Amino acid sequence: MRNGETRNIPVAIVGGGPVGLLLALFLDRYGVRSVLFNTEPEIRPHPKGSSHNSRTMEHHRRLGFSEKIRALGLPPDRPTDVGYFTRLNGIELARLRMPSEGEKRQRVASAAATDQVPEPILRANQMYVEAFLLAEARKSPNIEVRFGWQVEKFDDDQDGVTVEALSTAGDAREIWRAQYLVGCDGGRSFVRHSLALRYHGFAKLDAPHYGGRMIATHMRAPTLYREHLARRHGWQYWVVNHDVRATIISLAGDEEFLIFSKARDDSDAPPDDAALTHMIRRAIGADVPMRMLDHRPWTAGVALVAERFIAGRVILAGDAAHLFTPTGGFGMNTGMDDASNLSWKLAAVLQGWGGAALLQSYEDERRPVAERNTIAGRDLNKHLAGLPVGPDIEKESAEGDAARKIFRDYIATLGEEFASIGVQLGARYDGSPIVVPDGTPPADDYARYTPSSVPGGRTPHVWLDAGRGSGSSLFDRMGFGFTLLRLGGTAADGSGIVSAARERRIPLAMLDVPGANARDLYECNLALVRPDQYVAWRGNAPPTDPGRVLERVVGAG
Repeated sequence: MRNGETRNIPVAIVGGGPVGLLLALFLDRYGVRSVLFNTEPEIRPHPKGSSHNSRTMEHHRRLGFSEKIRALGLPPDRPTDVGYFTRLNGIELARLRMPSEGEKRQRVASAAATDQVPEPILRANQMYVEAFLLAEARKSPNIEVRFGWQVEKFDDDQDGVTVEALSTAGDAREIWRAQYLVGCDGGRSFVRHSLALRYHGFAKLDAPHYGGRMIATHMRAPTLYREHLARRHGWQYWVVNHDVRATIISLAGDEEFLIFSKARDDSDAPPDDAALTHMIRRAIGADVPMRMLDHRPWTAGVALVAERFIAGRVILAGDAAHLFTPTGGFGMNTGMDDASNLSWKLAAVLQGWGGAALLQSYEDERRPVAERNTIAGRDLNKHLAGLPVGPDIEKESAEGDAARKIFRDYIATLGEEFASIGVQLGARYDGSPIVVPDGTPPADDYARYTPSSVPGGRTPHVWLDAGRGSGSSLFDRMGFGFTLLRLGGTAADGSGIVSAARERRIPLAMLDVPGANARDLYECNLALVRPDQYVAWRGNAPPTDPGRVLERVVGAG
């Protein structure tokens, strides 16, 4: 049954996963109303990715709740190591040591003023964070939450998009009229399929493990941590031998786990509880009580990008636009950066200060990043899928020692693959039509991030006082509009840019960043920062035509 007449809304979002939720929350902060449709009535209680990278945590910080999200992860004293074992009760083959949340906090507290990681990577399962974001969305009068509603049809024209949605209970139907529709509805996106847009790239990777069809199992095992993991603290445990391979991931407590295992074949046959229970007990090397909660198939080695991100007034973001293997946690995090990029551009256009070319710049900027990050994820997948597991790896013999040395030497070459700070913070928009080029950007490096004020990159971070807490970061002092940074206590005149922005109704504030270290880091006196914290223009003196610069960076040039 249809409920009332057509409802009007600036933005309709299809898909209430982390990307759709973050997009709605960013739009809320920009003062833009949205309606958020999601087929499931609540967040599905199945664990997904567990890595919220530094850039995603910076987004949460901007919205004011990064500390609350950090409380959803592992206990603060738990190291986030990745361990490799023949079996959990067998031989530890190698260990990649990574700090606990408590150690990360200590590092931030003692960091240098120009340290670039104010928000270290967080290991917290996506299902917990999604539930938190949904609760935040439900608090906002700007967000119409329609969980338990399925979009059946949409039609776009020159003036907007008409959306028809049916409650999954089947007792109500609504028609909405939006100015823009954003598809954040995952790898099997209804929105993308409706637009007849294809993926391009790699559909899978053939490998003994972390290749092809995989099974994600949510399991409760109340004694597993106490009996087999308490003395081998960590976040992720790999079991590698010639009998079985599995990856076991700790969730928030000590009783629930996520297990990745190779499917027996590439068929669509549903996972078998008994077979998976048997496999997991062999991976542990002991019989422990366990209960299967859920299974979800997925494909390892995927690196797919949609041929277009925008079609008329319909836009794709997250997995609907690019699909990753979960290795490295790049997929969700790339989608969260999509939301940051897209939200301010939608707000600018809807509020009248964004130009005609601004929305197209979303695809111009984000599609190359999606291609870069999907390949980075696939390369990491190849490394992990190629673990050298010799037939003697479990033997207590000279041959076993040799097989284990080969394995350890291989792990030592992987470096910081579970952090990949260059992927997290190093994405750039060089060549974007809304960036004013100036200088040579740093070389792209997946494992390292080089801060630079060369326009097109993330704004270099600076701590502005000794507190290192909320309000101490440069990112805390920048608002949700443009920010003109005046660096190093210089007397550079920014009044022309401020006046030109006021004339064009572009939200802009000027912020003084004193100290020689900030000036040395930026290598300029003035830097114009976009609402998504990317540098749009820089200079030692104000531009001769500030209006022209501003028109370019808002897509009106």
